[in-house]
Amino acid sequence: MPISKQEILDAFWFRHACKEFDAARRIGDEDFEFILETARLSPSSFGLEPWKFLVVQNPALREKLRTHTWGGQKQLPTASHVIVTLLRKGHFMRYDSGYVRNFMREVQKFPEEAALTRTAILEKFQRQDFALLESERTMNDWAARQTYLPLANMMTAAALIGIDSCPIEGFVQIELEKVLAREMAVNLDQWGVAYLVAFGYRKGEPARPKTRHDVADVVEWFL
Repeated sequence: MPISKQEILDAFWFRHACKEFDAARRIGDEDFEFILETARLSPSSFGLEPWKFLVVQNPALREKLRTHTWGGQKQLPTASHVIVTLLRKGHFMRYDSGYVRNFMREVQKFPEEAALTRTAILEKFQRQDFALLESERTMNDWAARQTYLPLANMMTAAALIGIDSCPIEGFVQIELEKVLAREMAVNLDQWGVAYLVAFGYRKGEPARPKTRHDVADVVEWFL
């Protein structure tokens, strides 16, 4: 039977930014592969997938990351699984980059004529529609926004099968990237860090109930 709307909403109510996990409980391989697959299948602008997911299970590596992650002091040591999501640097995401050229042909499997047409559309989008080519930072920010789509999908998928999560942006970016380069051979000319996300099972119930704006405060209809 298909999952019901109420079951989906229940998962959204269940999900919260877990502050500390039960370190004794581990996510099964099949369940975590399912979570990763929802990341892999996530959408992105022009389908260009400007991301890479590093699953960090080594406790010593986690501790080195924790040194510069003020928002994950309890999560990194106790989580069953931790992902560092990387974003592909802006110059690789340009319409005329080798990455984009190869991606359209080898991954997206566009015929040459279709790839050239799509490249022209991407150039207009980057150069005019969103003015992304004005700076490297603007391009990086555009790429970073895409990485939050798999983040949402992973956390929702986890909640649907009873697994907790915590997205983490509380870190010193430049120092964390130094650790990634030094300890994990991440090429910082190609990659930057977008966020960390931890998965596991909550140690206790949330200290506060979930709060959100009323629907009327955030939704406006034009008929």
